[in-house]
Amino acid sequence: MKVPVVRSGKAAAPKGAGHAVVGPALPTDHLIAHVNPPVSPWIDKSVAAQRTEKAGLAAPRPDVTLDLVPPVTHRRSRVRPPLRNRLGWTRFLTTCLRVSDTVLVTAAVSAGYALNTGGLPFTDGTLGPSRQLTLWVILGMLWLAALEVYHTRDPKVLGVGPEEYKRVLSASFRVFGFLAIVAVVFQVESMGNYVLLSLPLGIVALTGSRWGFRRWLTHEKSRGRCLTRAIVVGEPQDVRYVIKQINRKSGAPYDILGACLPGARRGAVLVVDQVRVPVLSSIYGIAHTVRQTGANAVIVAGPVPGGNQFIQELGWRLEEDAAELVLAATLTNVAGPRIHWRPVEGLPLMHVDIPHYSGGKHTLKRLMDIAVSSLALIVLTPILLILALIVSADSPGPVLYRQERIGKRGTTFQMLKFRSMVVDAEARLGELGNQDEGAGVLFKIRGDPRVTNCGRWMRKYSLDELPQFWNVLTGNMSLVGPRPPLAREVNGYERHTHRRLLIKPGITGLWQINGRSDLPWDEAVRLDLYYVENWSIAGDVIIMWRTFKAMIRPSGAY
Repeated sequence: MKVPVVRSGKAAAPKGAGHAVVGPALPTDHLIAHVNPPVSPWIDKSVAAQRTEKAGLAAPRPDVTLDLVPPVTHRRSRVRPPLRNRLGWTRFLTTCLRVSDTVLVTAAVSAGYALNTGGLPFTDGTLGPSRQLTLWVILGMLWLAALEVYHTRDPKVLGVGPEEYKRVLSASFRVFGFLAIVAVVFQVESMGNYVLLSLPLGIVALTGSRWGFRRWLTHEKSRGRCLTRAIVVGEPQDVRYVIKQINRKSGAPYDILGACLPGARRGAVLVVDQVRVPVLSSIYGIAHTVRQTGANAVIVAGPVPGGNQFIQELGWRLEEDAAELVLAATLTNVAGPRIHWRPVEGLPLMHVDIPHYSGGKHTLKRLMDIAVSSLALIVLTPILLILALIVSADSPGPVLYRQERIGKRGTTFQMLKFRSMVVDAEARLGELGNQDEGAGVLFKIRGDPRVTNCGRWMRKYSLDELPQFWNVLTGNMSLVGPRPPLAREVNGYERHTHRRLLIKPGITGLWQINGRSDLPWDEAVRLDLYYVENWSIAGDVIIMWRTFKAMIRPSGAY
């Protein structure tokens, strides 16, 4: 008999009273024995379905691997773990953030107060000492209140994406924007010192503390801690897709305990990317399964039998166990900024904005491209000269390699790189066709014989691409965008893949920071299309930062 491997490859949760521990040898048979109680009256099931499930005759689904599980030889307590033990890490983190925010805001506002008063508790400045102190208190309380109102410590955004930083920035700028208007109306001259000193100091301190806590949280998640214990519910193909995407995300917040499938049998196992995920029960035993496993969230992956009424009643049941109900949208590759909810007489309507490929946001992107590329070319000039001398001395041929690439809307341009291959590399391409290891239309070979000695380490650390800052400055490329393709690659594109050409290609992008040549072709295309439709200035900054980290610890560059 085979034993299913655990959850999503993460470390096993610590044992504790009332926890149904899911570890490398999961006692699934024991667990399922307790998650198939008599059908609850709040679920409308057919009599035939009840009889079939009771008799254990539910037909296995073709895409679910079934294995028998050895019986359990020990007993476990059924006492539920205290809620503080199940959600302790979120409360600990939010409490730490609240304390650090208070300290940092107080320090930032005090710096502005000191600038107004010359560091003295009393002053003969524009405002009297009592009014200065009142302004100090009001600004500090408003700032802290804004951080609370904008949900900057919401566990759903902590450590995930740029939303956490966006909320901190929005709260801070709006408070100071409001106070600046008040200062102009009531002619409070001392307010300018707070804007000049307290605002930038506070923003740097607050975002820096968020970054520090994020590093700690990422470290804890890598060790299997501080994770939301989740159960995925739905049809096998939908459950498999959701689990696959969660497992692909580095630092994902969920620890997948198992799945609940319609008509599931005891001991069933769902195979996801060679990881065997235990099936804990059918969808009619979810509430009981949550209590037995101590799950914090139930993720509904796509449509389920019973439709909206089932989901509504499931949400009511999960309230009793303080577990979240998470709905995985079937609309993929759409980021949060493009999604807006508009309730109409109790009917929540989801609006998806049309992606824009020109306009003010793209103008800001172009201005950032010009500023950063100009600065990079100036700062990197000594390094560029040294690399040029190394390339020239390493092998005969030109220092720079010009290659025709396809840019925005199918236009062609000459992309610059330091030459990392021998001069007749293109002529020798045909004889290496049978050694192609690239994904999809890409041509890649590990240990390519055409690569020069200096080219190997230059390609590894992406130093050969530094001249592309000139392409950015001239407007053919952007700092961040899809990978610039060759003409032969574009000719092999499927119809939807051509959407990669709707914006300028970039020096770096999601493809480069997620594995580069090690990525499957369909995943590389998905990442590029996601960026094309959902990019933002804040997202570009994060990608550039992650690119710098990827250059230090390269992966998939050859």
